[in-house]
Amino acid sequence: MRIAFYAPLKSPNHPVPSGDRQIARSLLRALALARHDTAIASHLRSFDAQGNAERQARLRQLGERIAARLVRRWRGAKPPDLWLTYHVYHKAPDVIGPRVSRALDIPYVAVEASITPKQRDGAWSSGHALVVDAIRGADTIVCVNPRDVPEVRRARDAAAPVDVLAPFIDVAAFTGALGAQHGHARDNRGVQLIAVAMMRDGAKLASYRALAAALAHAADVRWSLRIVGDGPARRDVERAFGPLGDRVSFVGEQPAPSIALMMRDSDLLVWPAIDEAIGLVFVEAQACGVPVIGGDSPGVAAVIDAERTGVLVPPEDPLAFAAAIRRLANDPTLRERMGDAAAAHVRNRHDVPVAATALDTILRRVVQAHRPLEAMGTG
Repeated sequence: MRIAFYAPLKSPNHPVPSGDRQIARSLLRALALARHDTAIASHLRSFDAQGNAERQARLRQLGERIAARLVRRWRGAKPPDLWLTYHVYHKAPDVIGPRVSRALDIPYVAVEASITPKQRDGAWSSGHALVVDAIRGADTIVCVNPRDVPEVRRARDAAAPVDVLAPFIDVAAFTGALGAQHGHARDNRGVQLIAVAMMRDGAKLASYRALAAALAHAADVRWSLRIVGDGPARRDVERAFGPLGDRVSFVGEQPAPSIALMMRDSDLLVWPAIDEAIGLVFVEAQACGVPVIGGDSPGVAAVIDAERTGVLVPPEDPLAFAAAIRRLANDPTLRERMGDAAAAHVRNRHDVPVAATALDTILRRVVQAHRPLEAMGTG
């Protein structure tokens, strides 16, 4: 099928790395594996961080102009078989896709759509309204984060489909630099821990502080921590870990192959994941055969097989997190068993070929229901 793709929060070609950009790129990879002809319809970023009504109005107007241009172009040629938007929420609504889909009478699908009811009358009320309209009018919504499902279902008609797709990564691309075995070369620092996250205010900084507090409670354990990441809150992060001394090292932002190697050379990935939407870093670590300790939230629990591939603890409970670190640090047999299970878990459930098959099934069902494939001359 010919698919028009749009990511209003962050284009797959955006220069700044993030989990959102990574998922957008993984979706394109999955669509390519399913042998669909996918083109990015627009790079417009509809994101408004401040709740500025004037900016939101300008973005809507710009989206309307882009939509009109796309409709004119495709009416003069063969239109796409389907429009697919990745990640819509009140701060980054889809200001293009619904208009194009209605005008051309093609199916509209949103992968990862979030509704925040308290924003209905807030600073992003117009974005909230656009998101609700897009969700209600979509041929299906594909939820990647289980936390989104209840509100999405409430917004749609009872008979309207809502699909669930497990979070995924391109395992082969991420682990391509790894050898067959772990490369541990232990010294007197004991168990090697790793954390990988951007350093910015809000939930990320809160997670770093929670991790520092947990490690302070696990001072009796022989551990060292490598932190991968950078960002505007780096000084605050370094301050949080300052009391832990040279047991903590900062290596800055690293490319994916280097991260994979560092993960493979670690015993545990540790991350409280406060307000984490989708815990892709846990998928990456498990793909490298590394057990994980993460904060228990729907998005994180969706990618960890608790007590088999890792441990889930309350995200803002440093004592519980410290207890989990102590437990796994003192049990190398358990770590090895969890690491082996983790790698198999990701291959079987969270790898891009698995997602490609699931997504292809969903999209073909949608197009068939909207307009029979035979009538469209596609297959």
